[in-house]
Amino acid sequence: MPTPLAVLYLFGGVVWLLMGGDLLIRGSISLSQRAGVPPLVVGLTVVAFGTSAPELVVSLRAALAGYPDLSIANVVGSNIANVLLVVGLPAIVYPMTCNQPGARRDAGIMVAMSVLFVGLCIIGALERWAGLVLLAAFGLFLLYAFRASMVEQSWGDESEEWERGLGLPRTSAMITMFLVLGTLALPVGADLLVRGAVSLAVALGVSSSVVGLTIVALGTSLPELATTLIAAFKREAALAVGNVIGSNVVNLLAIMGITAAVSPVPIPIPAGFLTVNLPLMLAAAATLAWAVHRRGVVGRRMGVLLLASYVVYVVVLL
Repeated sequence: MPTPLAVLYLFGGVVWLLMGGDLLIRGSISLSQRAGVPPLVVGLTVVAFGTSAPELVVSLRAALAGYPDLSIANVVGSNIANVLLVVGLPAIVYPMTCNQPGARRDAGIMVAMSVLFVGLCIIGALERWAGLVLLAAFGLFLLYAFRASMVEQSWGDESEEWERGLGLPRTSAMITMFLVLGTLALPVGADLLVRGAVSLAVALGVSSSVVGLTIVALGTSLPELATTLIAAFKREAALAVGNVIGSNVVNLLAIMGITAAVSPVPIPIPAGFLTVNLPLMLAAAATLAWAVHRRGVVGRRMGVLLLASYVVYVVVLL
């Protein structure tokens, strides 16, 4: 049975990560608005990186603490949760449109980067060179985002949408406070979550990768889920799919790239990843890309299907 201390660590870690991610996202969006960064770039980079910050600090903490399998499980599990849960659940609340300019290209990039990541995993454990390959691909992705911004409109209706959806700080002092507090809260949450995950894995008699794919991944995906649910309830989910696409790309390229590059040991590919988890991650990305290309909307029926798939996946793992 899980010990009360493990549960307390997990709960505390999730709370600190959620609070830190929320503050960092809102502060970053306000700062980007003041700098005149177009909404496409903000959705693909600033918001995506902000919502992926928990994955980054948790993966780094796990790798440096001697649990590298927890690092890759966290990222792969988060990408699966982002599509099946973070898109599926809000789509049941309100259909999510995904026909914005450039959405098809972004979805195609997500699938391509998922294929690249799976290919590196097939080769073997993710060594430092693999991390550098992922970071190089992330650099190209950023270059694409900024080049795309040349044809994007400046902040207008999108700015008001973020304001209504998230409640952004307005003054320089508030923006600075949000950024500082968010940056400080994330490492605290990461440490607590990793401690709790390892303790829970021992108590349940399962591998740390299983806990990473489920509980840890769900905990680090909460910022994406919260952001998307808020938008869905306000019927302003137009930017949410772009956030999920950007977050998945950032997870694979930046988070795993940084983790593999700085990890003292190669990141191992846990048992079952090549036959179950990585194919599911790729299938989820392809499903979302199909919705973007062919339908332009994720409706309630697809939302139910995605959410049901995630519930079955978690139940089978645990």
